[in-house]
Amino acid sequence: MTTAICPGSFDPVTNGHLDIITRAAGIFDEVIVAVGNNPDKKTLFTIEERVALLKKVIDDTGLKNVRVDYFEGLQVNYARAQKAQVIVKGLRALSDFEYEFQMALTNKKLAPELETMFMMTEHKYAFLSSSLVKQIVLFGGNPEGLIPPVVFESLQAKMAEVRERV
Repeated sequence: MTTAICPGSFDPVTNGHLDIITRAAGIFDEVIVAVGNNPDKKTLFTIEERVALLKKVIDDTGLKNVRVDYFEGLQVNYARAQKAQVIVKGLRALSDFEYEFQMALTNKKLAPELETMFMMTEHKYAFLSSSLVKQIVLFGGNPEGLIPPVVFESLQAKMAEVRERV
């Protein structure tokens, strides 16, 4: 059985993320969507909220071989603990590749038994990022087609809180 992890911050999960997760689920026996706690990123949603949102989104897809979890620390340590063989990373643009290539080489040095697989996102999501979606919603735009509907509801509520604080 081949297990892959799809790590990320997912703040919030977008249809671009979901594209990569769905396609990975078609390749691997088990896919673990692993929500990471990256200290370099200031997230809008707590890790618990991101996990809960992802669980709702994955439940709605009907993907039976995908589960959601979270981790702190190094991806490779988490992958080992889950007995995963592959780390799946989505790519949108050349800038993503440069960062992810560096990360993949570092991971290979730390855990030679793990492989990293890069997947290009569908072209219709190549511009999409969680940061962009947050800006759209913050300024009253409609992110239809960019995020799952359940995410939109949660994102609207969070952005209302942000607007109140400003």
